[in-house]
Amino acid sequence: MSTRSVSSHHVRAALLGAERHGMAAGPLLARAGLPPAVLEEPQVRVPAEQFGRLVRTLWNTLDDELIGFGGAPSKVGTFAMMAHVVVHGSRDLGEALRRAQTFYSLFPAGPRFRLVEPGPGPEAPGGEEADEARLEFDVSGYDDPLHFGAESTVLVAHRFASWLIRRRIGLRRVEFVHPEPRHAREYDLLFGAPCVFGAERTAAVFDRADLREPVLRDAAALKVFLRRAPVDVLVSADYGSTVTGRVRHLIGRALPAGPVPTPEELAVRLSVSPQTLRRRLAAEGTTYQRLRDQVRRDHALAELAGGRVSIERLSRQLGFSEPSAFHRAFRRWTGETPRAYQGRGRG
Repeated sequence: MSTRSVSSHHVRAALLGAERHGMAAGPLLARAGLPPAVLEEPQVRVPAEQFGRLVRTLWNTLDDELIGFGGAPSKVGTFAMMAHVVVHGSRDLGEALRRAQTFYSLFPAGPRFRLVEPGPGPEAPGGEEADEARLEFDVSGYDDPLHFGAESTVLVAHRFASWLIRRRIGLRRVEFVHPEPRHAREYDLLFGAPCVFGAERTAAVFDRADLREPVLRDAAALKVFLRRAPVDVLVSADYGSTVTGRVRHLIGRALPAGPVPTPEELAVRLSVSPQTLRRRLAAEGTTYQRLRDQVRRDHALAELAGGRVSIERLSRQLGFSEPSAFHRAFRRWTGETPRAYQGRGRG
């Protein structure tokens, strides 16, 4: 799923490794354009661009792509080298994942994972279906009380794999060793798939057939991807191949001029019936209402953070009948009023 805003929980969690090294959170937040108050407001969300700048700041400050959660640092540049190895030498996704697995096994630090393909038969001995594959992660060495390291390791692997084949890989489920956390509802935004907690292993489970998908990226595309990292990984474009991605794109393109297209108007643009559109979105684990709210929420956050528009005008742009309706929706999304959020960004 696309995540164009990030919860304040993940801001706090990302900073934990740096704080263990004696670094103050305030200056790190300031370099990312984030106010210190974000750490004190649990329901606040921040734009993914700013969160990406924070993660890049932590990479460079700690010289560690695991930002302090691994047993040892994974030096900045390791991921880029792995990506070059994968892009330049892999015919399909299965080969790419195996190359990445081998690459990281050569280093004392870095994510540990393995690709598991069940043997023939309707069900493998471990209970896996024969038509599914698993990317299993060993996070036992992580010092990760808020589970940010485990979450981000699975997230980056899934989104990088999706980038390689130019379409979002549909996850059957995601399994985590850790128990269900208090911020579990964020997992739907991060993974767009059912999540199992307290599992035997941390793993991303997907269709085995996806392993035969060709790698469609080259050196030029990788250069752009790495220059934008980690923002593009965090935002996770849908690469245009899912109905979710196309609907999200059409809704987003209507803003700020508006109005937000209705399901019927979207169905016409996509050359399907409204009923078919609803079924296809349901098959991808979402609804028109959810996508509309996500796009409107993220547009509102960006506009208010930039101070580019009045709250009343923004309310009209987003298609609310009156400002009070926008205020109620914004409070539901973030836990605060639009004016409070706007004032915090200026503070």
